[in-house]
Amino acid sequence: LMSSWACGGGLVQAGGSLRLSCAASGRTFSNFHMGWFRQAPGKEREFVAVIRWSGGSTYYSDSVKGRFTINGDNAKNTVFLQMNFLKPEDTAVYYCAAGERTILSMIRSSDAVDYWGKGTQVTVSS
Repeated sequence: LMSSWACGGGLVQAGGSLRLSCAASGRTFSNFHMGWFRQAPGKEREFVAVIRWSGGSTYYSDSVKGRFTINGDNAKNTVFLQMNFLKPEDTAVYYCAAGERTILSMIRSSDAVDYWGKGTQVTVSS
């Protein structure tokens, strides 16, 4: 577990917005991809979004594409997730994540994540 501060979660109505932030510390993450996963009750942890610091490419799960935006500052080990047009099915605990393996491996499985941040609860009411 990396020392991090995942915050910005909360309760919002469907159609609303939230912004999550994560400031990681404890080691250098300049060679890591950073992103977000989420876990709803009774479900497995799933990929949400990831950013490749080199070049700034971003990748999203199909369920959030077009609604969520990931960005951050590699030099400060910070990553953000802007969530718009939230739906009740977005309700979950959101985790900041860092991985040194390939982007594709992180997209495919949470097992590819090397470091996890603290989770933050996001609840979207209908």
